[in-house]
Amino acid sequence: MLGSDFGPDPMALLTREVLRERAGELIAETCAWAVGLSDQPHHLRLRGRVVPTGLTIGARAATGQPLGGEEDGRLELGDARPGTFQDVLNAVTPDGSLVAEHFDREVVEPFVLDTCVRAAERARDSRAAAWAELLDELGEDGSDLVEVVRVGEWEAPLRIDAEHLVLAALGAVPLVEVEAEGLPLSLVRAAEAVTRAAAPPPPRPAEPGRPDELAGALFLAEAALAGSGLLLPVPPAQADRLLDLLLAEGLLPEEVPALLAHLPVEPRTAAEVRATIAASGPGL
Repeated sequence: MLGSDFGPDPMALLTREVLRERAGELIAETCAWAVGLSDQPHHLRLRGRVVPTGLTIGARAATGQPLGGEEDGRLELGDARPGTFQDVLNAVTPDGSLVAEHFDREVVEPFVLDTCVRAAERARDSRAAAWAELLDELGEDGSDLVEVVRVGEWEAPLRIDAEHLVLAALGAVPLVEVEAEGLPLSLVRAAEAVTRAAAPPPPRPAEPGRPDELAGALFLAEAALAGSGLLLPVPPAQADRLLDLLLAEGLLPEEVPALLAHLPVEPRTAAEVRATIAASGPGL
């Protein structure tokens, strides 16, 4: 793919190269995301039920007790020293999922998608002929780089690399130190979120060709968004929440993709939602 001058599996190699260049950014974003975890209530799964222990994650970590339970946890996180960032990833949340799952969804997946898109931009700009050949192989026109990345399937293996980078850098570090390192960037991210929430949504371009049959569904979607509390335009990190919101409003999965172009969502968010629907198939 991408021409013989790139060698075997060139885009996979290029995405890894861009990820290595951005390793510092990934670690910084991870630290910022971790801020506040110590203050969250700690839970364990006992006999199939998720129950609070009465301590915060930070208080339990301070006593040297493991944060994860025997019924939960990922094997690759199982040897964590109590109180470390790796240990907290194995902790169970009130909804029964792991902190690691939230980390993957909220940090790793958006970061990896953005990294793959940057790699695609670099390939497009530096190897025009090879890029055209790749697009021909994938059956894409290159107008939507997120979709090119999806079809190329470069994200999944890169997520593993990204997780390894994070664990190598932060896995053995006490959670409290990770939070302290991430506090400055966390404050910046919080300020950015407040600014985006306060700003009016961008004006919608004229849509003379919008099909009338979308009007009812679009009305429901816009009403749901107006009272949702989601950032506008909706960022990729909130793609899952956006889809849940639209489905809860009574919209059918097959209606959602056509609506996304008419809603205040970022292009990569729309691509995330479409990919989730496509992967889930009928009866989402």
